[in-house]
Amino acid sequence: MKTSIFCLIVCACLGFRSSDLKAQKILRVGVAGLSHDHAHAVMNQYTNGKVVIAGIVEPDTALVSRYKKRYRLHDSLFYPSLAELLSKQKLDAVLAYNAISEHLAVVEACAPKGVSVMVEKPLATTVADATKMAVLARKYKIHLLTNFETTWYASNQQIYSMVHTDKLIGPVRKMVVHDGHEGPKEIGCSKEFLSWLTDPIKNGGGALTDFGCYGANLMTWLMDGKAPLSVMAVTRQIKPDIYPNVDDDATIVLEYPEATGIIEASWNWPYGIKDWEVFGKSGYLHALNGNYLQQRMKKGYEDVPTVAPRYTDNLVYLADVLSGHIQATNDLSSLENNLIVVRILEAAKKSAKEGRKIVF
Repeated sequence: MKTSIFCLIVCACLGFRSSDLKAQKILRVGVAGLSHDHAHAVMNQYTNGKVVIAGIVEPDTALVSRYKKRYRLHDSLFYPSLAELLSKQKLDAVLAYNAISEHLAVVEACAPKGVSVMVEKPLATTVADATKMAVLARKYKIHLLTNFETTWYASNQQIYSMVHTDKLIGPVRKMVVHDGHEGPKEIGCSKEFLSWLTDPIKNGGGALTDFGCYGANLMTWLMDGKAPLSVMAVTRQIKPDIYPNVDDDATIVLEYPEATGIIEASWNWPYGIKDWEVFGKSGYLHALNGNYLQQRMKKGYEDVPTVAPRYTDNLVYLADVLSGHIQATNDLSSLENNLIVVRILEAAKKSAKEGRKIVF
């Protein structure tokens, strides 16, 4: 298949039109929080001229000082509150890099001002918070999106195309997602990030939340936005001396009418991994990482060349959503998908606690 044709197929499957393949507006954004280490991504985008940061809100003065020094940020960029930033600056959107439990407050501040929000995964710590956020987004007609690293993987986007457009492997029967690493402390996450990432209230859990959300997101997408029939989960605390308050290993099983999803999330692996296996009636696809994809059709394994997708990070995608060039109705960042993700995570925590299947 020619590269140009394949790109159009991938774009179509993700809700992107060929007419969108053009230069993008540079967004003017506010940044809510710096305690999420993913904030370094937007700072690098800012340094490279891919985004205009109009203002930043972060209460931790020591953390602010480090960011100022590292990225040469002027004092005038920092505001004491999100309310003041919104009152002083005209923004295209606010990007949230704070504790997951604080996402609701960001939406409460932005929605009445008509400012769209993109949060780092997952959308919320509880179904109650996610529901309140959705009500606000719909009432004030803003976009409320969730950013996952794996959304921009060429291999994942290609799997979706091969399953839904090419019908390459027949009906999906089983999906397996592995997401994890050696542990956030072990890999050197900042103390500010660790302070809430390992808090059962601020993060909503440990590895189950941190990495379980990736699999729930991908499976909801591949299942056309349908919630599972039931959720079962087992969590473990393998390193209680390091992570005394949260799980550090989780296995979640999602039951669909004709398929099963298995999510393996861990802070206890010897290496970092984000992969995705999809078994169909007549074949198998395995995205080993963001760019490496294999397939097997009865016989041996074959490498599948991946093609760079239209959207390789959150900013160009966000610009197209805000301009109306695409509709974020059921893609990986969409509100609809991520409301189901939060339901799955909450059901998984309940299942692990009570030792039973949770029926949706």
